[in-house]
Amino acid sequence: MAQTVVPHFVNDKGVDRIKVGVKEFQCMGASPPYDHPHVFLDMGADNQIICPYCSTLYLYDPALGPEDSDPAGCVHVVTEPA
Repeated sequence: MAQTVVPHFVNDKGVDRIKVGVKEFQCMGASPPYDHPHVFLDMGADNQIICPYCSTLYLYDPALGPEDSDPAGCVHVVTEPA
């Protein structure tokens, strides 16, 4: 059975906006142990959304892939237990 992993984004750099290549994702705020509750965000028909916990503005950029961000390094790799 194939699984789709929802991208997780972090704002360890403390920027006010992050461009992402997906419209559905989870914001963690910062990398653990400084993360906030992982909130699922869905832009729907819009091209931007603000995280209600950390106030990071996420902007959809169709030129980016699902595992890319601008600035780079804002994608958190979630490891699943074996």
